[in-house]
Amino acid sequence: LQTILGFDAATIASAFLVSPATMGQRLVRAKARIRETGIPFRVPEKAELGERLGAVLEAIYATFAEGWSDPTGTDSRRRNLAGEGIWLGRLVASLMPDEPEALGLLALMLFAEARRSARRGPDGDFVPLAEQDIALWDDSLIDEAEALLAGAAQRGLIGRYQLEAAVQSAHTARRRGSGTDWAAIRQLYDALLSVAGSPVVAINRAVAIAETEGATAGLAALYVLGDDKRLQDYQPYWAARAGLLARLGNTKQAAQAYDQAIGLERDPALRRFLQGEKAKLVGG
Repeated sequence: LQTILGFDAATIASAFLVSPATMGQRLVRAKARIRETGIPFRVPEKAELGERLGAVLEAIYATFAEGWSDPTGTDSRRRNLAGEGIWLGRLVASLMPDEPEALGLLALMLFAEARRSARRGPDGDFVPLAEQDIALWDDSLIDEAEALLAGAAQRGLIGRYQLEAAVQSAHTARRRGSGTDWAAIRQLYDALLSVAGSPVVAINRAVAIAETEGATAGLAALYVLGDDKRLQDYQPYWAARAGLLARLGNTKQAAQAYDQAIGLERDPALRRFLQGEKAKLVGG
């Protein structure tokens, strides 16, 4: 991510939910280890691919995510990164066609990319997933993602990227005239939390719980994460917290949580959306 794509330590740290200082130290140690042990820069033998796959998929996903955070392609530092991530995902899937997680990651990226045109309104305003115009979704990318996910499932080994792709698949059910199947999404996040216990997964699971069991239950699941210091500077945590507090009529705490989310958000369109949500709350 740093040497090939030029990401700085702060950008990489954001992708892995650690502080820039911690990531900077990791990068220094990694470079020192490469230098001291003489690790060669070469294409690995086929037998070596399996043990390296997890790290490679994680780096590809981080690459895609950086490009995904710039939906209009106006940030020169992130331009084409989503496309590069998908290209790399296709490459790994072609090299390892029987590896279900390689197929799962490619499906996950294609599901997300299929919604790119619907993520912003005509004036550049942020459009939440639930309010997106499904006519703007790319059906060919969704169909390809579904086929990849089905192929991965046939291998009989479930992993993180397949589960995340399955969540995206559940969201796309809207294009078939079905509502969002929040019960299925909740089950998928339960499974995902057991496979990859990340706080990001836990936040999304709390939102799914709120949709299936009510805002109080969702907020309780969110509060359990409150002691995780990694979330103090993570905008989606505060935005989810604000939304659930607002649904419960806790205006003051919701407004405070919105302020936290607004202060942490880099995307001007998403910041305006959060400001609008807070304004509706205060106005009410």
